[in-house]
Amino acid sequence: MRAKILASMVNEEHRKWWTLVAVSFGLFMIMLDNTIVNVALPTIQSSLHLQISELEWVVTGYALTFGALMLTGGKLADLMGRRRIFVVGLVIFTVSSLACGLADEASLLIGARVVQGVGAALMNPATLSIIVATFPARQRGTAIGIWAGVSALALAIGPLVGGVIAERLSWSWIFFINVPVGVLGVAAAYLFIDESRDTSQEQRPDVPGLVTSTVGLFALSYALIEANNYGWTSTRILISFGIAAVSLAGFVVLEHFQRLPMLELGLFRNRGFAGANTVMLLVGLAMFGVFFYVSLYVQRVIGYSPIEAGASFLPWTVLIIILAPMAGRLSDRVGPRPLVVGGMIVITGSLLIFASLGADATFWNLLPAMLLGGVGMSAAMAPVTAAAMQSVRPDKAGVGSAVLNSMRQVGGSLGIAIMGAIVAASAAPGEADPSAFLRGFHHALITAAALTVLGALIAAFTLPGRPRREAERAAALAEVG
Repeated sequence: MRAKILASMVNEEHRKWWTLVAVSFGLFMIMLDNTIVNVALPTIQSSLHLQISELEWVVTGYALTFGALMLTGGKLADLMGRRRIFVVGLVIFTVSSLACGLADEASLLIGARVVQGVGAALMNPATLSIIVATFPARQRGTAIGIWAGVSALALAIGPLVGGVIAERLSWSWIFFINVPVGVLGVAAAYLFIDESRDTSQEQRPDVPGLVTSTVGLFALSYALIEANNYGWTSTRILISFGIAAVSLAGFVVLEHFQRLPMLELGLFRNRGFAGANTVMLLVGLAMFGVFFYVSLYVQRVIGYSPIEAGASFLPWTVLIIILAPMAGRLSDRVGPRPLVVGGMIVITGSLLIFASLGADATFWNLLPAMLLGGVGMSAAMAPVTAAAMQSVRPDKAGVGSAVLNSMRQVGGSLGIAIMGAIVAASAAPGEADPSAFLRGFHHALITAAALTVLGALIAAFTLPGRPRREAERAAALAEVG
């Protein structure tokens, strides 16, 4: 009898880690798609003869649905079952990846990318919820550390993998590789993940909040991306801005009065939480557009191959993998404020170096900007995440994490739209007139630098400057009920 109990415990112990493996399949695909596509953008543009606004939608469509639906994805996982929603999201992501690879025109590719974002929004919150439900407190930190490491690895290798595939195979394989991984992920989910849901409190999707926020964000992105095609004062663009304003205002009003809101506005009464999320929004606004346009710059203007373009980002991403965990530990000792402020200032320096580069730049001209970007992002991202999570009660940790991730993704999608509007005001990128693209590129980078300076100022006045004692933290958390 004792032997059977011991064997059962050993099997259960192994099953936990296989659960983590199964969850990591989906997480790896989501994070890889955040960076793998960027380096292949010029190849996709040439192959499908896309306009720059259509190319922006290829990235923005994914990021926008990912960010806008993430809070709803988390609520659905708690309500209907975390494994079920994870598998549904994984299937949607896998099928839409196949559709992306098969697309032969802009509308099909953009539509499939939007659906991909839906799948990612269902999967991502469920991955962390499954880990929390599966692992006991003594092992949870290790499991979440592995979860974060898988995420960082996917983000880091994405540009190089994308460059190799685009140059050696075809851009379509950037999406096709998700299909076998997705099939394995679904099988692993049913083999190793136990179903779980949140029965501690009432769960209900916030449909009005979902509709108003999604309509508002898409209308705003549409207006920013298409304004240079139709004219900033055209009826189409003015109506889009109007729909965005009404929908987003309606979202705020609805969330204020909803009994079970998608976004708990009361969390923002805490200065640290509000400040951390604002900084994360500004990082997304500044950096997603920079990654998008630096990828175009190094290939269309400098003349890099896709592999060379992907390799040029390695100093940035490798530094994040190495330094981000160190920054997180350091913030526990000195507080998030000095690290986030310093990190945002270093990022500003990186952007200004990029803004000084011309058509004759070499890798050695790019390297200082890449190194500073890696150091700055490492110093800012982990501490600002820690600041946000320390500002909410433990029972609100899932909601707090989802809000922070949504801020990053929504900021990123709007950032691409804003940077695109600035670049397009000078000229669309193209080999015929690289100097016109360079002017717009430089203006966009200076705008991004202004956003990171603003982020540094907000961090300086809102984030805690030293670790709080338990009594102080309890008093701060009481602000948000």
